[in-house]
Amino acid sequence: MIDPNRQGDVWVFAEQEDGSLNDVSLELCGRARELADQLGVEMAAVLSGWNVRELSDRLIAQGADKVYCTQDTELEHYRTLPYARVLCQLVEKYKPQIVIYGATAIGRDLAPRVASELRAGLTADCTALEIGDYHDNRSKTEHKNLLMQIRPAFGGNIIATIVNHDRWPQMATVREGVMPLLEGDPKRSGTIIEEKVELSDVDLAVRLIERHREKRTVVLKGARIIVTGGGGVGSKENFQLIHDLAGVLGGAVGASRAAVDSGFIAKEHQVGQTGTTVRPALYIACGVSGAVQHRAGMEESAKIIAINSDPEAPIFSVAHYGIVGDLNKVIPMMIKSIRERA
Repeated sequence: MIDPNRQGDVWVFAEQEDGSLNDVSLELCGRARELADQLGVEMAAVLSGWNVRELSDRLIAQGADKVYCTQDTELEHYRTLPYARVLCQLVEKYKPQIVIYGATAIGRDLAPRVASELRAGLTADCTALEIGDYHDNRSKTEHKNLLMQIRPAFGGNIIATIVNHDRWPQMATVREGVMPLLEGDPKRSGTIIEEKVELSDVDLAVRLIERHREKRTVVLKGARIIVTGGGGVGSKENFQLIHDLAGVLGGAVGASRAAVDSGFIAKEHQVGQTGTTVRPALYIACGVSGAVQHRAGMEESAKIIAINSDPEAPIFSVAHYGIVGDLNKVIPMMIKSIRERA
């Protein structure tokens, strides 16, 4: 069964800060384009801010047929209530069937507010989005072309597929790096639709007095080589081995959740479901057991080398090359060999 009132477009919330689009929004445009093509509908992006119209061209190049652009000085910097008002009014006006957001600090703040206001369903931290059919055993009804919202559940022990067949739009947040950033086509044409949303005093109840942004010191997503240490490294002091190996390779330092929780290294280095999703040319996992949460964040790396003393460690199931041994012996040997060849 396809509800004729539920054949709207596929939307992406185009997150921007200081006139620059967040990479996750561009990643989602590629997947949204594919979903829209499957459904036979158009793909649109919602862009809010001040003096941001020129960003519409990049969204069109990434696959958007339409960009709903709302500009207001009150939208220059993100605040929950004004941005939620924009999304809610546009959704009620144009009735999309799918709205997806990046699972960023902004997306995680905005999406639940919009879902609550619209009384719609929302699935957080999806790792995949598909179109499929769903049979409701209670009503014996077949629902066609629903959004299959796929994410790890129960601590990553299972993969859950979540569907929403009775509350629309279907909404989900997706983690940065989960969807590949496709190459845009600057020759694509699309429509920019200027929208004006009236903001009430209630929407503007929170005032921005000062704004402080801490610079990111760790950039894992763009690194071509990442050396990651896990709980098996053993101590904060021993983690220097990971830094040393990354140093001779010109790579970045990553960590598993176990290493972060043990206090070996700061959280911004964390790779995995609750950290950063990465796709480097080379990923070296040292003392990482390879729980499904960690593998979800790195298994699409071009080449994976695993070093672990446990030959049964799950990390070996995704590794292209495995070294069974004590990392305290293996890593110094690797560093020595690399330096000799330099």
